[in-house]
Amino acid sequence: MKKYPGKKDDISIVLCAEAGQGIQTIELLLTHAFKHAGYHLFSTKEYMSRVRGGSNSTQLRVSSQPVRTHRSTIDILFPLNSEALKHVEHRITSETIILGDQEGLFNSGDNKIEVINVPLSAISAEIGGAIYANAIVSGVIAALFSIDMEGIIDDLKELFFETDKTVTTHNIRAVKRGYEIGGNLKQSGTISINIRKDPQVAGQIIMNGGEAVGIGALAGGCDFISSYPMTPATSVLTFLARQSKKFGIIAEQAEDEIAAINMAIGAWYAGGRAIVTTSGGGFALMTEGLSLAGAIESPLVIHLAQRPGPATGLPTRTEQGDLELALYAGHGEFPRVIFAPGNIEEAFKLTARAFNLADRYQIPVVILTDQYLIDSYYNIPRIDISSFEIERHVVQADGGYRRYALTESGVSPRGVPGNGEGLVVVDSDEHDEEGHLTENHDMRVRMVDKRLRKRSLLAQEAPLPGLSGKIEGTTMIVCWGSLLEIVREAVTRIGGNDLSFVHFSQVYPLHPDTGQMLTRPDRLIIVENNATSQFARLLKLYTGIDIKTRITAYSGLALTVEDLESRLRDVL
Repeated sequence: MKKYPGKKDDISIVLCAEAGQGIQTIELLLTHAFKHAGYHLFSTKEYMSRVRGGSNSTQLRVSSQPVRTHRSTIDILFPLNSEALKHVEHRITSETIILGDQEGLFNSGDNKIEVINVPLSAISAEIGGAIYANAIVSGVIAALFSIDMEGIIDDLKELFFETDKTVTTHNIRAVKRGYEIGGNLKQSGTISINIRKDPQVAGQIIMNGGEAVGIGALAGGCDFISSYPMTPATSVLTFLARQSKKFGIIAEQAEDEIAAINMAIGAWYAGGRAIVTTSGGGFALMTEGLSLAGAIESPLVIHLAQRPGPATGLPTRTEQGDLELALYAGHGEFPRVIFAPGNIEEAFKLTARAFNLADRYQIPVVILTDQYLIDSYYNIPRIDISSFEIERHVVQADGGYRRYALTESGVSPRGVPGNGEGLVVVDSDEHDEEGHLTENHDMRVRMVDKRLRKRSLLAQEAPLPGLSGKIEGTTMIVCWGSLLEIVREAVTRIGGNDLSFVHFSQVYPLHPDTGQMLTRPDRLIIVENNATSQFARLLKLYTGIDIKTRITAYSGLALTVEDLESRLRDVL
């Protein structure tokens, strides 16, 4: 029997099973257990669009150093059924250690792959049923990494605190049995793991991208969310709904996306700070409401969690395919801002900033994430929500109040009904300074010009994209959104002083110096998680720079570090 060498300081564990077998429970339990034990951890998942059946997998990457990306190779595999092996066989190498129930993994005489037997079926049946197999797996993994058993039991109790006590008791028994098996494997030398712990990790927090967007909304003063459930954006709705009583948030599951966006606009009109969260198909239904916000100059924050289209596409997978949808959605011409956070910290900071920016300039702000970022967990230093200042740009309407007063900046004073004696009039038709509809052509030109004057202010507020490495005389990798950490690690692996990368977390409007920055390196390569390199087209449109070398991925899966490294080496 082959033995795990135990020399790596970075181990990839993959759990694979059909929907309904509980690998999400294992992920939730182990991510917190690893963090509490002091391990750097990254976790992400890929799953099919079904309630039962199919094959889903979760990767837990445990490292001696901070880690923020996923890998394609597997060091330790825990398949929970026979289909799981087929699902991930392209990721199995000669060094992969496979642990599983031989009885359930193979048909008679078909066990060609070496598997360390863990009798999940027999033990779970003894405890109370197949449902407890996931707790057994959690115990095995915890023991292999020397995670204190009492610690993981405490995490388990917290996870199941609302369930029947009998279920919790059975889960504890299952964890203990798994811990015993893992301890024996470790003691025998079959599996030896030497990942170093970092004492700082225990004091950090672990969260996924959906939670980061939700916490960013809280920091931005959000007090209203209206959405219609849609994968993967629903996690933001459920997070804010869970926090609604504590933070005074109205959380409304609307009957459809059209109602959701109009409710959010109504909330801003009444003086609230609202967000909607949706994915591509839902955003398509919201575009008329987006134009309404543009016409009445209402602040609006939209979280658009991308997934592959067109139509329903791959509803549980990931892609960066909605950039141009966000850029051009809505009829007519009006300013907007589009953020594309690259990691969990940016998901928090940019969502919080979106509320202030929307309020200050009375515009829609779109936050572009994707399934990969939304569903990925890793440990980060604690976020200080109180350090973020909430800006409110509402005036008291006096007797001569004009909602759309023509100003040099293009930003008119925004009043809300009931705040002062002035009348706050808004109209989706073109309107005059007081807000009454008009068909005066001169006024139409002045109103369009007024709204579009905000663009120069928004461009001045745009941050320079984040740069790593030299800028002159190098090959520069260009990326945006959730590719940040994947590109960062791939570039680090390749090494050398002639390779840099630049990441855009605000994709529209671009900083005025973007073109100058991109002309300084000798060569540009762009990496995108879509088929047609949408951001490359946007850069060409606004800077005149045509990036010829393009690495694209659109299978529905995020690029892994190894895949990107290999493709970069090919073009380099």
